[in-house]
Amino acid sequence: MSNAQNKNIFPILGLLMGAVFWGLIWFPYRLLNQVGVTGVVASFYTYMIAILIAGFVFGRHWRALFRQPISILGLLLAAGWTNLSYVLAVIDGEVMRVILLFYLSPVWTLVLAHFWLKERAGIKEVAVVIVSLLGAFVMLYDPAQGHVLPLPSSQSDWLAVSAGMGFSLTNVLTRQSVHLSLMVKSFAVWIGVVIITLIAMLLMHQSILLPPTVSNVDALMLVAVGLMLFASTLLVQYGVTHIAAARAAVIFVFELVVAAVAAYFLAGEVMSWNEWAGGFLIIAAAMFASTIHAD
Repeated sequence: MSNAQNKNIFPILGLLMGAVFWGLIWFPYRLLNQVGVTGVVASFYTYMIAILIAGFVFGRHWRALFRQPISILGLLLAAGWTNLSYVLAVIDGEVMRVILLFYLSPVWTLVLAHFWLKERAGIKEVAVVIVSLLGAFVMLYDPAQGHVLPLPSSQSDWLAVSAGMGFSLTNVLTRQSVHLSLMVKSFAVWIGVVIITLIAMLLMHQSILLPPTVSNVDALMLVAVGLMLFASTLLVQYGVTHIAAARAAVIFVFELVVAAVAAYFLAGEVMSWNEWAGGFLIIAAAMFASTIHAD
């Protein structure tokens, strides 16, 4: 294998491994929830572990975080809500439904970029919004609800949509933060989750202490997820840095394949025909949106 091929294969592997992780992340969080470790508490510990590992490995970047302007707080809070709401959604909701609703994020990104960053929205951008919303319409349509306009029908649905909105806001804030290094942005995401989980625990009157039902195996699972959060962040960042955005987006859709297979075999979840049809439209729009940004 030539050096050029080697340089190309490692970023692809990084993206694929990141996609596998995010396609499976729901399962350990569900297992922890079953032994009394709520999604909020589990998120606090796993992201704290990621911070500690990263602080040990990249100490100088950790110190640099404290020299950033106050504007970084927006990035912290947006990223924190994105990750926490996603975890809470996949614990209680159908995995694929949650992920597909999350994939509406290109719609919110285009809207925010137009009104906030003053980026011009052309015919392609409008097409992405229309196709994505049509996909959401098809996926959420349920005649039994008796509503003319199909809306998210559960808390997990709303959390998934809000996670996608938070992800879009995070992307816009990241594009504004050109002065921040990739590692500082990673620290900001992890710290943001910890801050949001602490606020959530206070509001929901949840204890930060792990319940007595937690075994050594469960504790090791927390450590493993934290380690994987750290590793997947680095892998994905490496991949998107060395591969064109459009190609990276196509590769990362592998997350959906992993999630669909895992949800079927680990949780017995099967999507309905309208969820498949709506999901196809949403993913098609998301992939087309990535080609727009690539151009």
